[in-house]
Amino acid sequence: MNDSPLIDSLLAAVDARPDDLPLRLHLAELLVGAGRGAEAIGHAAQVLAREPGNETAQKLMTSALGKPVPAPSVDWAAMEQEMGDVVPPRFSHEPEPVRGHDDRTFDIETSTVTLADVGGMQEVKKRLEVSFLGPLKNPKLRTLFGKSLRGGLLLYGPPGCGKTFLARAVAGEMGAAFISLSITDVLNMWVGSSERNLHDLFDSARGHAPCVLFLDEIDALGHKRSQLNSSSMRTVVNQLLTELDGVDGNNDGVFVLAATNAPWDIDSALRRPGRLDRTLLVLPPDKAARAAILQYHLRDRPVAGIDLGRVADLTEHYSGADLAHICETAAEFAMRDSIATGEIRMINQDDMLAAVREIRPSTDGWFATARNVAMFANESGEYDELAAYLKKRKSR
Repeated sequence: MNDSPLIDSLLAAVDARPDDLPLRLHLAELLVGAGRGAEAIGHAAQVLAREPGNETAQKLMTSALGKPVPAPSVDWAAMEQEMGDVVPPRFSHEPEPVRGHDDRTFDIETSTVTLADVGGMQEVKKRLEVSFLGPLKNPKLRTLFGKSLRGGLLLYGPPGCGKTFLARAVAGEMGAAFISLSITDVLNMWVGSSERNLHDLFDSARGHAPCVLFLDEIDALGHKRSQLNSSSMRTVVNQLLTELDGVDGNNDGVFVLAATNAPWDIDSALRRPGRLDRTLLVLPPDKAARAAILQYHLRDRPVAGIDLGRVADLTEHYSGADLAHICETAAEFAMRDSIATGEIRMINQDDMLAAVREIRPSTDGWFATARNVAMFANESGEYDELAAYLKKRKSR
């Protein structure tokens, strides 16, 4: 008897009712009898995907493949590989882990910025010269005094004051490679992958020594473990400590610069000797630096009659980002008038002063928090520099 019309009817019925497993098994039996084994395999496999222990489907699969009856257990990996072009796999598999910088791309930069491009910050520059730049430039003195080419420096201060720019300038001054690490480069949903990513990044820095490894927002990666509810984040902090110690590799030539707006949230173990043991307060720019920043952000704009010294006097405690915002706002004022009158005019002193009156320094909120820390949580003296600045600021 020719079963083709019946098979065609059953195919249509199965398409209409894909979850009717008895109907699908009946169709698979007819397909095997009609010599259409490849089609029968597809239907039997779909039944087994829903009911792995279905003996009828197992026997039909065996008949279609022409092999001995297998044991009740099914080698799904082999079957999925064999049937990949017929039915989709039952499970999606985790991607292969990344191993080292041979199969991973890191942003290894060569910074063209130097400390000469950083306005002001003379005390910061002196500390950097002693900590990093001096030992690198004087190898004989370095050997004489037993100074190793490794170290860690924590930059902290209010947001927008140029900590990232300063890190790039250090790399440019040293002629070293520069790697910037953020939390998105590390954290991964798979267990153990975040720690592996962190190790790979440090390993890449070691492979490109001398190298400045910049850990931005270090409080996100190195938060106090006592305050973490997630065990996975605690292991990330542990891995960071291991990498800073150079347990799995030699950190000579790797200069770790870390930046944070909240040093009081960082795990104390990160600030022990040999890790981020030196701390540098990056404050809002002084008057000379403010004038230089304003000039930089106005350099490509049409300006006339602007007294940068006067604007700099009025913007004490403003961050570099605040000063950029002032220039942007002044340009908006001039552009608004140009649109309203139909005549283009330059950005003038009135625009700059109006922008200063409209924009308040963003550092005030940070210093309000920092004042509490300097007054009530400075038993170790690590915030003495901050306390001195706050005292000086209050006396003005």
